[in-house]
Amino acid sequence: MHRQINITLPDETIELIDQVIEKGDRSRFINEAVQYYIAQKALVNLREQLKEGAIQRAERDLGLVEEWFDLEEELWHKNEK
Repeated sequence: MHRQINITLPDETIELIDQVIEKGDRSRFINEAVQYYIAQKALVNLREQLKEGAIQRAERDLGLVEEWFDLEEELWHKNEK
């Protein structure tokens, strides 16, 4: 399904579009550009969420490592003998 909308773009933007597409393909080009832009924004948002989650879990993870380090060291030395 397609819907027709009216948009207003600066002359410079329309000239740029017309330089890279053939006449009559503006709608397809704008659709692809919008889809690409939204996908890129989603990737940036996902990366940011993953980064924030890793930072939030870092302190907890460090605590777990510290709790288990002594036990692992003890087991390591027992297995060396």
